[in-house]
Amino acid sequence: MIARRMVLALPLALAACGKPAERTPPAPTVLNFSIMSTEGRQTMMADWGPFLAEMEKQIGIPVKPFFGTNYTSLIEAMRFRQTDVGWFTNQSGLEAVRRANGEVFARSVKPNGPDGYQAVIIVKKGSGITLEKLLACDKTLDFGMGDAKSTSGTLAPMTYLFSPRGIDPNACFKTLRSANHEANLFSVAQGLLDAATNNTASMDRLGMIETDMARNTLANVEVIWTSPTIPEDPMIRRKDLDPALKAKIDAFMFSYGVGEGAEAERQRKILERIQTRPFRRADDSHLLPVREMEAAGQLIVAKRKGDAAATAAAEAELAKISAEKKALGQIAPPLPPT
Repeated sequence: MIARRMVLALPLALAACGKPAERTPPAPTVLNFSIMSTEGRQTMMADWGPFLAEMEKQIGIPVKPFFGTNYTSLIEAMRFRQTDVGWFTNQSGLEAVRRANGEVFARSVKPNGPDGYQAVIIVKKGSGITLEKLLACDKTLDFGMGDAKSTSGTLAPMTYLFSPRGIDPNACFKTLRSANHEANLFSVAQGLLDAATNNTASMDRLGMIETDMARNTLANVEVIWTSPTIPEDPMIRRKDLDPALKAKIDAFMFSYGVGEGAEAERQRKILERIQTRPFRRADDSHLLPVREMEAAGQLIVAKRKGDAAATAAAEAELAKISAEKKALGQIAPPLPPT
């Protein structure tokens, strides 16, 4: 009997040896906060530095900025635990949730007017370039797109403007370049690009900079296309972040700039630098509109190619998203015809 028990116990012991016990990651001693350089790094640090310094004081550990030149680098940084929390656009945030074990926990709030912002296409003022000329696709124009994972720089113009018309920007323009919003804005204003994508938030941010260069740049561009409203940007953090640290981050984020008095007003001035009012709680359902835009674009492409399987998959995804939005009481933005 003893020998039999030893034989039965041996595989269990070996299995236990072969599978290391799961360990809870130690609480971090530094919080790495990722920020996409949609404008120059110096500009972004000037805007975000005071806010990160306030966060550091409140949560009790150093908060270090991690700047990325594109959203893919920020997604990969979170995936490999090089960053813990980050400010993302909606599309890049969706990728961080899908691929980097991220979760939405907060969202920004527009400082003035209704929530949301719009993607735009800008041209040099007085150039005579109209939307009709842009969409002629005669390969005479130099065009600037945003980052491949940018909601306003790429996804929205593709979903609402180019894809419904069967236009591939790579085959439409003389040259096609990809850059951040600030670079595209300056390039159009200086005549280095004929047209480019941008967004109203980026243009509003430039308007806050009281320099001749900022004023001249905005004075030298005009908008020829505007998208439907896009939800405000999400804040993403790693799901496996230490729960105690998550609680500290929440306590800071959702009290900062809230209330009355001189201190709350001072904090709101800092938030204005990053173009938000006090942050609001959010979860992954915040990303439903961008999932819908993504699926609508896939449906347009699938139908044009006559791909029945891809068409069915996109229609199923749209139906799933519609059901989720209905359950949450969300109102769908207008989507392009498919």
